[in-house]
Amino acid sequence: MDSKIWFITGASRGFGRIWTEAALERGDKVAATARDVASLSEIKARFGDAVLTLALDVTDPEQVRQAVAQAHAHFGRLDVVLNNAGYSLVGMTEEASVEDVRAMFDANYFGTLRVIQAALPLLRAQGSGHIVGVSSTLGHVATPLIGFYCASKWAFEALHESLAQEVGSFGIRVTLIEPGAYATSFGSSESLKIAPGLDTYDELRQQVFAGMASLERGDPQATPEAVFKIVDAEHPPLRLILGNAGLPMIRAAYQDRLATWEAWESVSNAAQGELR
Repeated sequence: MDSKIWFITGASRGFGRIWTEAALERGDKVAATARDVASLSEIKARFGDAVLTLALDVTDPEQVRQAVAQAHAHFGRLDVVLNNAGYSLVGMTEEASVEDVRAMFDANYFGTLRVIQAALPLLRAQGSGHIVGVSSTLGHVATPLIGFYCASKWAFEALHESLAQEVGSFGIRVTLIEPGAYATSFGSSESLKIAPGLDTYDELRQQVFAGMASLERGDPQATPEAVFKIVDAEHPPLRLILGNAGLPMIRAAYQDRLATWEAWESVSNAAQGELR
């Protein structure tokens, strides 16, 4: 298997850091990006010329264009563009400000879009490349309190599903990675913004937090091999769930949706009308 060249956003911690280090350890080369490039200094010291560390805030359009162009020029090509940067806004629908929701979407959705749009001309010219987006099982099932994060991932899912149909003829592959709950730093203050709470929702908030605390979390160090199987596959899937809890949850959600649609099918069909 030929070594690959990666462009990874959010490489300073969590999955981004784990997958950056794993790719380098297997002999690949990585353009590793983070808002604070100093957070990547240890990776640079360990792996030397195999890694290019770049400062990148995905909400800065010009910085995105420059980082993608610099990485491509430095290594001569990009094989895997992995969008991992993002965070969660914690708050009920009534609690969060529109400004905070917009800022989260700017990072989670538009930040990814900026990277994709910067990379696509280069990948098309190569006639190859793999765009990998880190979504979530919450891109299919929404929960209270983190509904804004779920909404950003539902939009993220749609973006990549459309993209896959648009760029397949250029030799570009697209995959959504959908992790369940893992023991990463994603729940830390660095990866969360918490909206001021209203007393009205205290009981529900406590229930949701208790449910989250009871989740069985996966080992993030067990995930690199799954990611490698995706990027090394000749025909990778559009979606890959990470962990054993996601598929049962998503299956139940879709079964419930189908049952509801089918129960109301006669009403839906009647609304078709008849053109004369």
